[in-house]
Amino acid sequence: MNVPDALRAATVQLAVLSDTPRLDAELLMAHALGLSRPDMLLRQRERDTPAIFAALLARRVAGEPIAHIVGTRDFWTVTLRVTPDVLIPRPDSETLIEAAVDHFAGRAPVTILDLGTGSGALLLAALAQWPQAHGTGVDASPAALAVAQDNAARLGLAARAMFRPGDWGQGIGGPFDLLLINPPYIARDAPLSGDVLHEPASALYAGIDGLDDYRRIAPDLPRLIAPGGMAAIEIGHDQKDSVSALLTAQGLAVAVRRDLAGHDRCLVATRP
Repeated sequence: MNVPDALRAATVQLAVLSDTPRLDAELLMAHALGLSRPDMLLRQRERDTPAIFAALLARRVAGEPIAHIVGTRDFWTVTLRVTPDVLIPRPDSETLIEAAVDHFAGRAPVTILDLGTGSGALLLAALAQWPQAHGTGVDASPAALAVAQDNAARLGLAARAMFRPGDWGQGIGGPFDLLLINPPYIARDAPLSGDVLHEPASALYAGIDGLDDYRRIAPDLPRLIAPGGMAAIEIGHDQKDSVSALLTAQGLAVAVRRDLAGHDRCLVATRP
């Protein structure tokens, strides 16, 4: 089967489980051909479908995330290696970087702290955005830290990125110009579906109401945020009021930013 026909057939198969069936099919085909997606789209009519495409498609039809199948995910301006040991970076989380870009318009943060770094997505995107900055990524998972360190090396950012095991802000010195924080925020009994079923539970669930980790993070923020700095904190779409209350109780000023879908996604915390 030629590539255009294979893509059409795969899109039909994937439509029952994916919100982006055509994109999924194209990413799998590009991976099978060893091309970037733009190159694959430009050259699709001159290439035959490789035999491996059927196996890749079967994995996606069985529910495996695209990022785990192809091994990478684009985030902001960087491409990251992704494994089942880390959350798959999502466009929603780019809202935190957008908030930081706006806050530091006309200047740049020099010191960055990424709490719950996972794949290193937020920290490495920030370091790519601000070439003079350096930062630290903290995570409780040794496996996640190994992925983050590998991503830093792949992106040529290892000299400006340090990764260390830790329990949120405990034992971390400061202050930092920019804090990037994407903690678990799903309530323990919340039903899940889709790609998150393949991701580490420790990076998803945060107690009976989804707020356990925010409660532990908030008290350290006043000492960790430098004067003129900010913390960008990802939240669930219905957590603006509850998490804002935890932050204002620590004397912080709080503003909310929405993601591209119009959902509350990021709280910006600053020192008054």
